[in-house]
Amino acid sequence: MSQTPRQIRLGAFLQATGHHVAAWRHPDAQADAGLNLAHYKALAQAAEAGKFDMVFVADSPGGYANPAERGEFARSGKSAHFEPVTLWSALSMVTERIGFVATSSTTYEDPFTTARKFASLDWISGGRAAWNVVTTGADVSHNFSLPAHLEHARRYERAEAFIDVVKGLWDSYEDDAFLRDRESGVYVDLQKFHLLDHHGPHFQVRGPLNIARPPQGYPVIVQAGASAPGRELAARTAEVIFTANQTLEDAQAFYRDVKRRMARFGRAPETLLIMPGIFPVLGGTEAEALRRYEDLQALVHDEVAWAGLRRHYQGVDLTGLSLDDPAPPLPAVTNGSVSRLKLVSDLATRNQLTLRELFRRLATARGHRTVVGAPEQVADAMQLWFENEAADGFNVMPPILPTGLTDFVEQVVPILQRRGLFRREYEGYTLRENLGLARPSNGLVLRDAARQAVGA
Repeated sequence: MSQTPRQIRLGAFLQATGHHVAAWRHPDAQADAGLNLAHYKALAQAAEAGKFDMVFVADSPGGYANPAERGEFARSGKSAHFEPVTLWSALSMVTERIGFVATSSTTYEDPFTTARKFASLDWISGGRAAWNVVTTGADVSHNFSLPAHLEHARRYERAEAFIDVVKGLWDSYEDDAFLRDRESGVYVDLQKFHLLDHHGPHFQVRGPLNIARPPQGYPVIVQAGASAPGRELAARTAEVIFTANQTLEDAQAFYRDVKRRMARFGRAPETLLIMPGIFPVLGGTEAEALRRYEDLQALVHDEVAWAGLRRHYQGVDLTGLSLDDPAPPLPAVTNGSVSRLKLVSDLATRNQLTLRELFRRLATARGHRTVVGAPEQVADAMQLWFENEAADGFNVMPPILPTGLTDFVEQVVPILQRRGLFRREYEGYTLRENLGLARPSNGLVLRDAARQAVGA
């Protein structure tokens, strides 16, 4: 029997007005996008028309608290946006096949409420939910009555336990536990009810969850961390990774490293899809695409550039430097995002950039890969990585919205389809079916069966 050819997976990473830091200033952008439901509805439907696997929004449980950030706050188009699970619940009503990835923090949220809201989204959407697990690099402890931001290693220890608890809560009931038998009067079969009863250093959670097991078993688990602890957590638990790489060699090294780690957890490499971000600037020709790229970069205000640089240069005095001075070495240690600091440091040193050149690279997609060219060139770039152990798919990061997404759907997707690299129709109705991921077994059923066997 012939196997189905491997296909590129596509996610649409929606960042309100677009991913470029000054996107909201562009005349093609929807300036009020962050709080415009009709805007997101059109984007979700455009991505579904393009047969994308999923749409994704990033989220942070904090805003601009530092007075030094107020200048950037006044000039940023990303300071007001919907809470993602709420947004996706609404948009699941106007779509049928596309999956919804929502970000939720294991550092600043609670396992029970996280399990409940993602199970609800999975039911509301008919099995199209995914949880983007983040440990939150930014210190937003001031919003949660906490004395300080957890250290990097502790955040990942907590995340590992958090995911285990959430999965256990999703397994509170077997799939057919709810009989709803009017004649006998039995609503739930208690033989198919399982109590989590988790006790650990981070959480004490009895359960059960007050909702049936999600249609997908578990909503798809997505992760973005690329530090050593992040890779280990992904190898153990993630089913999709959103990652940032600049070169084919770096992408291949990351891809092979994470896939290799999976064997220690009894997982096959194909059960984890690695999807690096790609920021495509399209034009009818390469020259036109380059003009569009420069037009975008011209919209960046110097105050925004300095604020963005200072976030990466925490603890480094930039006083007296101009944007045209060589970028100094970045700090060696951070309690924020370790992988992102390394990426930015490599970007600056590998290319010997000035501060202005460094921020121009970050202004597009914060370190994700930027491809500027005609549709065929963007498709070529994607195919090269897909066919050379660098990617299983891509998280498309449109520079401006809505046009950056609709142009990609109309111009790049047909090329990928003609090359046999991307679907023409969805394979199923749930996100797992379309991604080719198996529905997981109920972990508490297996746990309790093992206990009974020992007791017997």
